[in-house]
Amino acid sequence: MTAQLILHEGREKSLKRRHPWIFSKAVKEVRNAPQNGGDIEILTSDGVFLAKGSYSPNSQIRARVWSFDREENVDQAFFARRISEAAAARELMLKETGMSACRLVDAESDGLPGLIIDRYNNFLVLEVLSAGAEYHLREITGALRELFPEDSIYERSDVEVRTKEGLELRKGVIYGDLPPEELAITENGGMKILVNIQEGHKTGYYLDQRDNRAALAKYCKGKSVLNCFSYTGGFSLYALKGRAVSVANVDVSQKALDIAKKNIVLNHLDPGRVKFIREDVFSFLRKEKKLGHTYDVVVLDPPKFAESKSQLEKACRGYKDINMIAASIINPGGYLMTYSCSGHMTPDLFQKVVADALLDAGRDGQIVEFLTQASDHPVALPYPEALYLKGLVVRIK
Repeated sequence: MTAQLILHEGREKSLKRRHPWIFSKAVKEVRNAPQNGGDIEILTSDGVFLAKGSYSPNSQIRARVWSFDREENVDQAFFARRISEAAAARELMLKETGMSACRLVDAESDGLPGLIIDRYNNFLVLEVLSAGAEYHLREITGALRELFPEDSIYERSDVEVRTKEGLELRKGVIYGDLPPEELAITENGGMKILVNIQEGHKTGYYLDQRDNRAALAKYCKGKSVLNCFSYTGGFSLYALKGRAVSVANVDVSQKALDIAKKNIVLNHLDPGRVKFIREDVFSFLRKEKKLGHTYDVVVLDPPKFAESKSQLEKACRGYKDINMIAASIINPGGYLMTYSCSGHMTPDLFQKVVADALLDAGRDGQIVEFLTQASDHPVALPYPEALYLKGLVVRIK
């Protein structure tokens, strides 16, 4: 018998606006419940069909929509169509930039809830984040092999969010070859970046910051640059390309800093202009302030401070603290390039936090540029939650 999820009266409004999530509080009844991730029809309280989705009894997001068409089957052909459409939408960008890496599928924004696919050269890297994507992994893998027969497929489903879906953490080869420890990709007109698919952050690299890395170059000519949370030094490459006189990379990971050094050499940039500092960023910034050291440009690209809405207030304090210290060590006329990748942090709130940070630092500032995630990380109009990366370039007076 067909599995059905019945909504409480009046709770269908978001679905009619094509939002892909159904929260547990909206659910009145589940009939013939499928196994975790199984397909289910979503109906109004009086039995009108709304969508087909995947059922997740362990999650507050009780169901995620695959299709609003009752006649559309969720099978390998379905996934092949959706992935092909997503790939086609990125073709122009790839041709114009000559990049060898991009986000091929961006979950809900590409109509595939809980499924991330990043492509690094000829390696497809999957993050399977929802019970529905897990349930259909065989069909997803089959569709990828059909569309990209020469590519290997590697899984990086080793993120804690899977536990909310009742899923175990997992990573490894699904098909083809094991990725090398360091794979060189190209972005933005030929900049080379070494990526560690097996152990690196996210699926190996921060593809979402690609455009923002390039945007940094124009602020760096003749300037001293401090790159905080530098990871493998992506922002620093563009600072050097923009003719910065000095760049300091600060990160807690020695392995990331070692790759950053290799990236400098790989791009034939001057290693004599670069320092590599293994230290906690908060501690380093406080020490620099105490010593009276200053910089012309500071980049703050911290990890996610808020994993849930309940953590947002604490996250705001963290963002304020770090932006306040950074602003206090920037020379007059210099720039603060600051980011938040916390999805629960709205653009308006982030701007307010940064403004309050400068106020406490006794500095005035002007926003000269608003930044966000790269275009291969699109935001579906009915799904504003996809806009997670907020960036500001602030001129410090």
